Amino acid sequence: MASGNGSGASPDRRTVDLSEYPDLVVIYLGMRARSLRGLKTLISFGPRIRAAVAERPDGLLLHENLAYSLAPPHLGMRQYWRDFEALERWARSLPHKEWWNKFLRDRGDTGFWHETYMHNGDMEAVFIDMPDTGMMRFARTEPARGSLFSARRRLRRAGGDEIPSAIPEEELYRAPT
Repeated sequence: MASGNGSGASPDRRTVDLSEYPDLVVIYLGMRARSLRGLKTLISFGPRIRAAVAERPDGLLLHENLAYSLAPPHLGMRQYWRDFEALERWARSLPHKEWWNKFLRDRGDTGFWHETYMHNGDMEAVFIDMPDTGMMRFARTEPARGSLFSARRRLRRAGGDEIPSAIPEEELYRAPT
């Protein structure tokens, strides 16, 4: 039987054995610029993300950069993590914790989103200052507050208070003084 990708050749069709990754997590993230200031913010994240990935965080299996659109600029990534705990541990530690805290206080005229898919079928998402994107385009939305504030809570996983959030909900929504 012929192989390759020429005309008339059989396709090189494969699948993967994920049995070594029973708790695999795939997360898609995106950031969309809304202005020139937003484009500067978007571009400024590239070197920081590359440096963080180069550190090889425990549990990160693969990181891939993606472009969702060029007009408006909407860039992102797809990451594969060994398990949710490794992803969460990294997200709630430095340098990510610092980035997230600063971003939530000043989004630099960008919007941000992520969608998380678990091997067991669970999913969760959050969208910040985004037009209808991804799951928002077909599912009912509600404020990511209270029991929906953190990914762990949205996934209804136990132990949500063991690792503090990058920014506590009460601090994020505190009335200006």
